Amino acid sequence: MLSLVDIRWPHWVGFVVGILLCLALDLGVFHRHARVVKVKEALAWTTLWVTLSLLFAVAVWHWRGAEEGKEFLTGYIIELSLSMDNVFVIALIFSYFRIPRKYQHEVLFWGIMGALVMRGVMIYAGASLVERFDWVLMIFGAFLLYSGAKIAFTKEDSQMDPEKNPVLRLVRKFYPVTSELHGEKFIVRTAAGVALTPLALVLIVVETTDLIFALDSIPAIFGITQKKFIIFTSNVFAILGLRSMYFLLAGAVEYFRYLKAGLSFVLVFIGVKMLIAKWYHIGTDVSLTVVVGILGISMAASWWSRRAEMRRP
Repeated sequence: MLSLVDIRWPHWVGFVVGILLCLALDLGVFHRHARVVKVKEALAWTTLWVTLSLLFAVAVWHWRGAEEGKEFLTGYIIELSLSMDNVFVIALIFSYFRIPRKYQHEVLFWGIMGALVMRGVMIYAGASLVERFDWVLMIFGAFLLYSGAKIAFTKEDSQMDPEKNPVLRLVRKFYPVTSELHGEKFIVRTAAGVALTPLALVLIVVETTDLIFALDSIPAIFGITQKKFIIFTSNVFAILGLRSMYFLLAGAVEYFRYLKAGLSFVLVFIGVKMLIAKWYHIGTDVSLTVVVGILGISMAASWWSRRAEMRRP
């Protein structure tokens, strides 16, 4: 019989150090200078991160058992799908602030660094609450039902308006902002003192946007598992693939027109699962099948709809 490996602090440290080394290699070697990330390069990086994620799932399956392996895989798919929705919002942000493509990678890199820290804190806080008060899962479930309904009935063009961002308004109130970009710099020194650049404002909007998305994605994965290591690692792998996924998919929004509907159904399903867990347990196998099935149907419908539209005279 296979002896399971206990997750201890060295595993956490090893995972975090490994991720930081990958990020350092990315920024310090492959993207030392500002440049446009081409589709072929983005596809290669996306493939790499997805492959690493699947290999990690296999490792979890081997050392922690099939149940946790499937929990990681289900959580990763949910987080990755929600990240895909985030990709199109980030594209709107860059377009709104007119950020050249060669500077977008820098913003995404530091945005993801911030997202990793924020989500780590949220996961730890959420897991601690669930451990002490199991009724918190009921609140998460109800919130997911609300989020699913909100996604389904919110109009596409009303979801993102940077000027309504309260954090951005606060920053502009206390810090001067330059009228033009200064390369990849977020902060510059002017005759009047230290000032933020428009690139810094974009970073702030990207960070707060990810925080809003995390309010949906973090409770969703608690519907799959309450194990901190599985929740954290699945989130990290999904976020790490976000940068390359952005450069790969940002211009293909029409091919994902029904993704929001699929995400809405996924959040509602997870919410219902959490609300009825006290009386009826939906297993990980069923959850994985339902999540993959819903997302697969929404993606296939989006692709078919777009292709049919292109064939019309």
